[in-house]
Amino acid sequence: MITAFKRSAGKLGLAGVLMAAAAAIPVSALAQAAFPSKPVKVVVGYSAGGAVDIVARTVAQSMAGSMGQPVIVDNKPGAGTNIAVKSVIDAPADGYTLLMAANALAANMALYKPSPFDAERDLVPVAMVGRVPVVIAVNANAPYANVAKLIEAAKAKPGSIPFATPGNGSTPHMAMELFARAAGMSLQHVPYRGGAQAITDTIGGQVPVIAINALEVLPHVKSGKLRVLAVLTPGRSSIFPDVPTIAESGFPGFEASVWYGLAAPAGTPKPVVARLHAEVQKALQTTEVRERMASVGGEVVTGSPEMFGALIHSERVRYDKLVREANIKPD
Repeated sequence: MITAFKRSAGKLGLAGVLMAAAAAIPVSALAQAAFPSKPVKVVVGYSAGGAVDIVARTVAQSMAGSMGQPVIVDNKPGAGTNIAVKSVIDAPADGYTLLMAANALAANMALYKPSPFDAERDLVPVAMVGRVPVVIAVNANAPYANVAKLIEAAKAKPGSIPFATPGNGSTPHMAMELFARAAGMSLQHVPYRGGAQAITDTIGGQVPVIAINALEVLPHVKSGKLRVLAVLTPGRSSIFPDVPTIAESGFPGFEASVWYGLAAPAGTPKPVVARLHAEVQKALQTTEVRERMASVGGEVVTGSPEMFGALIHSERVRYDKLVREANIKPD
């Protein structure tokens, strides 16, 4: 009887120790161990069908297959992507809500006063995803055979040549302003509310020049309605292999591209960020993702979360200087 009692008490004592140990483990740690245990949402600050949306859906589909949980893209356009960014900043810091960020994340901190958020404080970088080049294109009947001819004409009559962009403060707008300063020329900016109308008016001849991302201009170049003068990347584009880079056009070291990367709310546990980063790297190595990125004129970019964070910081500094010097205002 005594022996049986001791054995029973010993078992109860061990169970109590185990229960106490389990109770001492933070709930967050238990959640991390099971991550992901439910669908992950990727918020996109643009409408469905655009370049950022296509990239987000391609990466999300690959991540879902690897993680064993659905990865859902949630489009939240509006306010220059600020609505989407703020929704992620305000989301629980548990890894289940991510932002597919692009250049606007860095630019908007300089464009909007007061600044709507501080991306370096309010978000944590997860991974770079890729880049798509900005291109300078012209109406098929425009008299500019190349970048040199455009610069020559602009310098002959400063401020007389208009160029279209998807809007004030958009990545193509910023890229063209930076290029104009590098070339020592003055152009007249004509902002639109999106790339579609800007392209339509350039095709129609109302505006001779347009700065836009490669994906949006591709079908119109194929149809012969637009001509690309240069891609603003160090190397030639896979979808415009015959078009010179801006470096080949006389401006080495100048680059302007639309970059993409995933970010999470600040405070997201490091093990969760590490898991998400690893899953993105797996996705970026797949043939499907690489081919899809190439089909929109882009390239996959891998690297650490710290590398992505450094990019956000450097872009923030660059855009802040440009916005002040060019007095750029948001739409």
